[in-house]
Amino acid sequence: MKKSTRFVDNSLFRFLVVVLLPVIILLLVHFVAGNYYESVFILFFINIILAASLNLTNGITGIFSLGQAGFMALGAYISSILTLSETMKNAMVTNMPEWLTKIQLPFWAAMIVAACITMIIAGLIGFAILRAKGHYLAVITLGMVIVIKSVLDNANNLTNGSRGLSGMSKHSTLLVTVIVALLSLFILYRFRTSAFGRSMIALRDDEDAAASLGINERSIRLMSFMVSAFFAAVGGCLWAHLQRTIAPSLFYFDKTFNILEMSVLGGMASLSGAIPGAAVLTFLPQFLANFSTGFTIFGINVPQINGLTNIVMSVLFIVMIIFRKQGVTGSSEYLVGSLFSRSTYTGLFRKQTYKDFAHAFRRKKVHDS
Repeated sequence: MKKSTRFVDNSLFRFLVVVLLPVIILLLVHFVAGNYYESVFILFFINIILAASLNLTNGITGIFSLGQAGFMALGAYISSILTLSETMKNAMVTNMPEWLTKIQLPFWAAMIVAACITMIIAGLIGFAILRAKGHYLAVITLGMVIVIKSVLDNANNLTNGSRGLSGMSKHSTLLVTVIVALLSLFILYRFRTSAFGRSMIALRDDEDAAASLGINERSIRLMSFMVSAFFAAVGGCLWAHLQRTIAPSLFYFDKTFNILEMSVLGGMASLSGAIPGAAVLTFLPQFLANFSTGFTIFGINVPQINGLTNIVMSVLFIVMIIFRKQGVTGSSEYLVGSLFSRSTYTGLFRKQTYKDFAHAFRRKKVHDS
């Protein structure tokens, strides 16, 4: 096979852009930028997990699900209940079962337990609803979010009802969130590139052809749905231990469509799409918030514009759908693939890598001029 001579395919370039540059940015954020910007980056990595989990079902398997916020809520609530102390549970929740009040798990254990329980619940739900397809399934999963919110609102002896839970320790530090996000992307990427993952893609592209090859549509869809729910619950756990206060209203339609927007803008057909999608939906609102009270441009005073963030995000979403409906990355796995490719790191120890990099750089410079 002919070796690619593209500049972006060079191991040194991939290492510099996909590995080294993000590490430098994270170090600057942690040691220089301050707590506010660090919290924004923590939210960014949580959003990557949520968007990637949705991409697994919607873009890679071809299931159009809108239930991610519900699974996120389950992960947030279960992990919070498991990490809160007995004293805090008794202070917030009346009539909680005694055996549950006495349970207090470490953060990592609580996150895994919460994700596993959510995955089992998703399996039970998926077994019943995954016979539906297309917009029918989308409506059903949206209804599932409503049901989960209603249960959380009314389970006063478990969730404290609409008042929610608070006082969780802030376990979602920048280091913890980065580690969990990388592990999640690695597992999802290995899952996508496995034989099972190729079956998911085959099922998405042509159900009849996949069935003729002996691919079990029901089991593939169900497994994808469950794995997606697992990582949505992981994102919910991290989010709860970042905000330290949760309520059922926080996991409703706003959160549902926020996750969907990240998936669509970044590119549903790849896990890499979760990264630019999460970046836009995390950083752009923070940037626009600085102009919500009015600003001056070219000497012209622009008054306060209520809902500026929503207006800009809506326009961006419409423009993306019209001109690049496949999202920023499309079906390319360049970002995640480069991050977890052995050649990205082993290529640094070969002289030819640097020669190819210099040659490709000169060619690109001549071409641009």
